[in-house]
Amino acid sequence: MRLQKILPNLFLLLLVFKLQAQNAQHVVLITVDGFRPDFYLDSSWHAYNIRALMKEGAHALGQNSVFPSMTYPSHTTIVTGVQPAAHGVYFNNMFERDGATGKIYWNDSSIKKPTIWQAVQNNKMKATALFWPVSANAPVSYNIPDIGSMGEAVREQYSKPAGFLSTVKKEVFNGATSIEYGRDVNVAKIAAYVIKKDQPNLMTIHFFSVDHAEHMDGREGEDVKAAIAVADSAVGIVVDALKAAGIWKNTAIIITGDHGFVTVKTTVKPNVWLARAGLLNDNKADWKAQFFTVGGSAWLYLRNKADSATLQQVRQLLNALPAEEKKYFRIIDRPALDAAGANPEVALALTGENNASLIGAYQGDAIVSGKGGAHGYFPDFFEIRTGFVAHGPGVIKGAVITEMNERDLAPIMAKLLGIPFPSAAGSIPAGLLK
Repeated sequence: MRLQKILPNLFLLLLVFKLQAQNAQHVVLITVDGFRPDFYLDSSWHAYNIRALMKEGAHALGQNSVFPSMTYPSHTTIVTGVQPAAHGVYFNNMFERDGATGKIYWNDSSIKKPTIWQAVQNNKMKATALFWPVSANAPVSYNIPDIGSMGEAVREQYSKPAGFLSTVKKEVFNGATSIEYGRDVNVAKIAAYVIKKDQPNLMTIHFFSVDHAEHMDGREGEDVKAAIAVADSAVGIVVDALKAAGIWKNTAIIITGDHGFVTVKTTVKPNVWLARAGLLNDNKADWKAQFFTVGGSAWLYLRNKADSATLQQVRQLLNALPAEEKKYFRIIDRPALDAAGANPEVALALTGENNASLIGAYQGDAIVSGKGGAHGYFPDFFEIRTGFVAHGPGVIKGAVITEMNERDLAPIMAKLLGIPFPSAAGSIPAGLLK
């Protein structure tokens, strides 16, 4: 009889132990802006730390971005698990009907859906966000937000806890008056400081030097090689900090990104076609249609959203273009935008083709030469995919995921931490987690 009573209790204890072993006490998610699968799949790229994590953990052959495949919409999808149409962050910069003044999506209040940060806080855990887009005022304990070019005073004002940025300058950078945030190792040093001081349950960290190099050079080039090597060393700093804090064995670490890159050879100015048709002119308030361009794509706004006649006129002029111009773009119509969970405010979009990017100018030739690299394209081809590497408790060693989506990351983080996050629309790839 005594054995019959003990066995069920022993079974429950073993079950609890097994469940705990499958969960991580800490999750660190690092995005390398412009991160591509070839950075870890091809050993010619100097990503030794990331490749070491891949070999002992899991990885994806490619991860689909959102449309547009840009930093702010992508990062918001990562923390919400939903597409841009649902979370409300459509671009990096906001579209302004009467002329651009430089407004960006920067405050957590722009996000229309729950975030993984909030879910962590709701479960009495601690979260940190470092240089994460659209994170000002986010429900985290430590925060230095990505606020674009709004200035250091704004960054200081919205850093958490109060005075944190000043403390970092003093204690991490020996009293420096400024920090070069574009150097990923500096961001990693701040992350290491937070790990030592607080050991948060969730850290979301954004490195962005690789993106800059690819914008300058395209997919290849010595500067890109140097940038990914620096980003990799920054990952190493974070790993070393986790080990020094004694929490490495209880931490799942994810290295991922927001988009891939396309090498640009041609630049397209679709607003030139609208200006020629009299739909757009110098008066910022006097227009019927205009394209809002974001690198790899252009988004057609109608002054009057119900103006079907103007939409038809735009479609006709696009279809009437000569083949040598039409080859540089593809029309993404409203049903395709809806299927992709993209911006619901536009009538249609263009995505660049044949190494073309798009800019908003409306004067001069519509097609000119281009250089450097771009993203923002419709995410249905390999070059624009980003990467994914995961390592630690709960991750199946040796797992290879053929294809996954950015919206899957929030459910993955929630599962690893053992917390509910039902609002996410993504799913955990089969075979990734225990």
